[in-house]
Amino acid sequence: MSGTISSTPQTGHVGLNVTDLARSTAFYRQVLGLELVGEGGEPEHPFAYLGRDGRPTLTLWQQSEGAFSTAAPGLHHLAFQVDSLDEVLAAEALLRGLGAAFTHDGVVPHGEGADSGGIFFTDPDGIRLEIYTPTGVRGTGAEAPAESAPTCGFF
Repeated sequence: MSGTISSTPQTGHVGLNVTDLARSTAFYRQVLGLELVGEGGEPEHPFAYLGRDGRPTLTLWQQSEGAFSTAAPGLHHLAFQVDSLDEVLAAEALLRGLGAAFTHDGVVPHGEGADSGGIFFTDPDGIRLEIYTPTGVRGTGAEAPAESAPTCGFF
């Protein structure tokens, strides 16, 4: 045994600490179209598995207080890729209806002149999220918020 992984690792699921499991479960199910795959835990520490086709992709753990801190080491943001600019725009409309906080106004490219881009917002606990498309943003008139860095780097 060489001590290394022989295959290319893939993300299995992401676990997030949340303050209100019911609120966060509803938010992620509505915004990302995820289904409830499983749930459990002790009464003081419940959790929910969300995913598609019975496969968990996001686990929510109710074991936090306060709001997400961008000053602490750890998660920077989660990005979710969709197939088209229309899907990004539909997500933006849904999120605006939910009262989500946005970092930038509207769809922005990942960098000046980039064809990829998306929306940048936070969940109910302040966790930074992105929904983006790999193509279709160039030519829409959207400008990158910073010329010297990727848009997702400093929000």
